[in-house]
Amino acid sequence: MFYRKKDLPQEYEIVMCTITKIQYHSVFATIDEYDLKGMIHISEVAAGRIRNINEYIKEGKVVVCMVLRIDQERGHIDLSLRRVTDMQRKTKINEMKLEQIAEKIIEVVAHTTKRDVRQVYEHIATPIFKKYSYLHKFFEQIVAEIVDVKELNIPKEYEKILVETVKQRIKQPEVTIKGDLHFKTYESNGLEIITHLFQKLTEYGKKAVDIKYAGAGIYKIIVKQDDYKKAEAIIKEMLEIVKKSTKNINSQYEFIRAETK
Repeated sequence: MFYRKKDLPQEYEIVMCTITKIQYHSVFATIDEYDLKGMIHISEVAAGRIRNINEYIKEGKVVVCMVLRIDQERGHIDLSLRRVTDMQRKTKINEMKLEQIAEKIIEVVAHTTKRDVRQVYEHIATPIFKKYSYLHKFFEQIVAEIVDVKELNIPKEYEKILVETVKQRIKQPEVTIKGDLHFKTYESNGLEIITHLFQKLTEYGKKAVDIKYAGAGIYKIIVKQDDYKKAEAIIKEMLEIVKKSTKNINSQYEFIRAETK
């Protein structure tokens, strides 16, 4: 990858590393995105007592680490494997995969314009990194039509092919919220109330929500949007509809979210 950060990482930053050397009590690694060297003490490889460090780590393996300490004077960077959570690891790996896709887009632009890939990368990435931490973050906003590529002063010779390739290769990220809306009424015309409520929710959710009545006052709800704020706003509005519709009747309701995997 071309992706590199300047200066030094921050303490507790999550970074991608490649293991370069294993010793009895320590592991040495290259912090890939900074092109710097770091060390993982045996106590930071895994929790508990480690009898054989080679059972946990291998030379050449790419791992996700946390930056623990930075000694600028001595040029030492201490890393940890065991303190990285599963969520942090998945997020970091996903970010780097998306950045690889973004760099492939740069390669297409270079091939189309018959220019050196490294040169094209520098011309396009330099202005983007002044505002964004990753290329793919900017490319996702192009797809969502939130930004205009002209705003960053990218060389005009690359603009058209860059936008076209980005829209071809990057899909707008999608957020899904699933759950069950449980509704119970103690009114004599309960069936009529439930039917009317279901019609209101279905009408509201025509474009953005999948709603299915599962019986016994339970609605299966699936909301899909390009970010959590929009999805949450829709859930909030739907619950507001239920609240207003049941304001003057004897009823209860609860939205139970499905667990995300």
